[in-house]
Amino acid sequence: MKHRTLGKTGFRVSEIGLGCWQLGNDFGPVSDEQAHAVLGAAEAADIDFWDTADVYGDGLSEMRIGAHLTDRTARPIVATKVGRAADLYPDGYTREAVRSSVEGSARRLGVDQIDLLQLHCVPTDVLARGEVLSWMDELVDDGLIRHFGASVETIEEAHIAMRHPGLASLQIIFSLLRQDAITELFPAALSYEVGIIVRLPLASGVLSGKMTKDQQFSEADHRNYNRDGQAFSVGETFSGIPFERAVDLADQLARHAPDGITPAQFALRWVLDHPAVSTVIAGASRPEQVFENAAVSDVPTLPSALHAELAEFYRSEVRPHIRGVM
Repeated sequence: MKHRTLGKTGFRVSEIGLGCWQLGNDFGPVSDEQAHAVLGAAEAADIDFWDTADVYGDGLSEMRIGAHLTDRTARPIVATKVGRAADLYPDGYTREAVRSSVEGSARRLGVDQIDLLQLHCVPTDVLARGEVLSWMDELVDDGLIRHFGASVETIEEAHIAMRHPGLASLQIIFSLLRQDAITELFPAALSYEVGIIVRLPLASGVLSGKMTKDQQFSEADHRNYNRDGQAFSVGETFSGIPFERAVDLADQLARHAPDGITPAQFALRWVLDHPAVSTVIAGASRPEQVFENAAVSDVPTLPSALHAELAEFYRSEVRPHIRGVM
């Protein structure tokens, strides 16, 4: 596993990280044994950047990570998030409430100090006022967190957050089905020394090449209840593209994959080919998925001519179908 520096944190993190949303049973049931097996596979694959949030399973994901890491001397970098719990979102943000939420995350993770705390898609106006970012500075000064970043929904929000000098990282939606950050964000992120954490690199799984138009998702899965943005930003689900169209586009993109790698590995390799990216977090509900994702670190960089083809395909065939603000 190759490693990269995560912005101002100075952390050396695995190129492939582990997304832990699924460990909160938010995509369907995952047993404690399954969760333990997935986390163990990540350790075995040298995936040492794990990403979770306080609202994933109402704290279940954090608790499972904390239980798994009990008594470990060698620990991964664990990033969590604050800002989407019901007592905060959308207009209940106070210094005291935010701190209380972060303290709860630290207890569930079993740590005195959180490695990386990320604001969790807080409303644009809250981010722009700047108070919540100043509270992050205070949490660093108090020793409750080591560094802070922001998980954002739009490029506009990313630029707002980057203006704060203490911001160490940005977590963004970026994939073959969402490419605007290449020109609209990455140059500034490199300039500000802000690490880029990529989420939804497989566009909610559609870029795995395994989905069909008649795919069924559980009631608890956002790919069911937020398919058209009914619950939160439509861009968080299938990159904002109508599902049936996304399946068609994914099938076309998969034809570009070099021999010997899966469509999912192709999509992850494309993300890693951008130097501004520090790590890409890929979810997994089975150990074999973890190992398949980890193998991407050893896949050769894609040819520049192929990158040019994929960029043109995005401009002409993909971007016109994206709904929501990018």
